[in-house]
Amino acid sequence: MKKCILAIILLATISAHAQSEKYTAAMQQNLQLLDSAKTSEQLAAVSQAFERIGDAEKTQWLPYYYAALAQTRIGFSNAKSDRDAIGQKANELAEKGEAIEKNADLCSIHNMAATIQMLVNPMERWKTYGVKAYTALQEGYKLDPNNPRLYFLEGTSLFSKPEYIGGGKDKARPVFEKAVQLFHDEKVAALHPSWGLRETENYLAKCK
Repeated sequence: MKKCILAIILLATISAHAQSEKYTAAMQQNLQLLDSAKTSEQLAAVSQAFERIGDAEKTQWLPYYYAALAQTRIGFSNAKSDRDAIGQKANELAEKGEAIEKNADLCSIHNMAATIQMLVNPMERWKTYGVKAYTALQEGYKLDPNNPRLYFLEGTSLFSKPEYIGGGKDKARPVFEKAVQLFHDEKVAALHPSWGLRETENYLAKCK
């Protein structure tokens, strides 16, 4: 009986290890595709791939995060895209991730999704989607005040905001500097978000 139980435990352990290796390999492959994606079509394809991984795994928030991140990259890079639909999809994916784990990086997705929807008509939408973007950022800070991507996103918002309403390069510079410091201090776990340092440094250079 004891041998039977030990055999079952061993088989379960081997199966779980194999499943973990399969998940890791799939994530690494699609992360490479996400980093190399140049077109909206490529980003949409990798978003769908990450979503399928999330639906299959059911206990991992990271696939949904990256699926949503790919959507936001479409929204920011392609002015002809349906930004309302993209923002909605990114939010839905982030919510799937939050059903597993609530964290600052998923809050950053909500911030970016709201920003993308605001870009449809900034003059008319900033009161609605600007507030949503700000709220998502503040929720992220509560969960992790040292998340560098939150500071990057706050900095980009200040950078693009006119000086007469509290924005501009001088306001953005210290926020970007804080982000750079936090990026250098960040200890990134395997497969977890690590993007943003290069983008932050590029913006910081524009502030000088």
